[in-house]
Amino acid sequence: MKVYELKNAQGLEALTRTERETPQPGYGQVLVKMRAASLNYRDILVAEGNYGPGASDGLVPLSDGAGEVVAVGEGVTRARVGDRVAGIFMQTYLDGGMTREKSRSALGGAIPGVLAEYVAFSEDGVVQIPDYLSYEEAATLPCAAVTAWQALVYVGGVKPGDTILLQGTGGVSLFALQFAKLSGARVIITSSSDEKLERAKTFGADLTINYRTEPDWDKRVLELTHGYGVDNIVEVGGAGTLNRSLNAVRYGGVVTLVGVLSGAAGEIKTGLMLGKNIRVQGIYVGSRLMFESMNAAMAQSAVHPVIDKIFEFREVREAYEYLKTARHFGKVVIRIGD
Repeated sequence: MKVYELKNAQGLEALTRTERETPQPGYGQVLVKMRAASLNYRDILVAEGNYGPGASDGLVPLSDGAGEVVAVGEGVTRARVGDRVAGIFMQTYLDGGMTREKSRSALGGAIPGVLAEYVAFSEDGVVQIPDYLSYEEAATLPCAAVTAWQALVYVGGVKPGDTILLQGTGGVSLFALQFAKLSGARVIITSSSDEKLERAKTFGADLTINYRTEPDWDKRVLELTHGYGVDNIVEVGGAGTLNRSLNAVRYGGVVTLVGVLSGAAGEIKTGLMLGKNIRVQGIYVGSRLMFESMNAAMAQSAVHPVIDKIFEFREVREAYEYLKTARHFGKVVIRIGD
């Protein structure tokens, strides 16, 4: 089978297409013919050696993919040949809270990922995908969508009438926009592009802020909320934007920290957290149970993921390079197979 590996280097030049034997499903495993995969910013960090301890030589990248079950091993009861499935981000995170052991089962980082024509998963490590979604759409769900779902629903407790602040128009933020609107919330979204902000309005964004023309966007948020602040912020920036988020959230509000696009370390105004009784919660994707509940909610309203561009399997490096430019609106997808 054809497969991509990260070989002998740190950086996109490490992406190498090669051949491996097609795996065979062992006890409790399913063999999935992968149809599509999607990229996350994490995948760039892994390739460049800036994520955790760094990728092992020969690691198969990417955490997010969907395909068809083509064989099952002995003892399998959760799937059968012909099922349309997606792998869960952490293969052993089925329910409950995060643990060190669960974090060590993350695809495309701690363990080999999905950028291959065939992948053998534990039957516990896949979920059925909604019938109305294409494989390309389903491949966008495991990381970005589940992250947004946990941030808003499980941790943020979003409810009708809440006001949510979202940063940028990448995968997590656009999924969060769609989920917030499903919940009856009002959404403020930021971007450096007026064009992207106009597109966000077509997906339900109520108010928009261009943070290049309004660098003090936190003050603008307070103006838009009559000094009250927003109920929940899905914080994708990290150290470079967290202080502004702490200023923009209401007293007793929630900031869910899901990314570090603007830096992983910096001086944080802890006094704001204390004085405003703010809950800051780190989010590391989510469990299989969250994934399944999200799929059910999406199917109820036929929510379609926002895909910016689809690349072919021979264009993997181009897909990475495109994501790195940050020109995308929504998800970047790779169609697997020639």
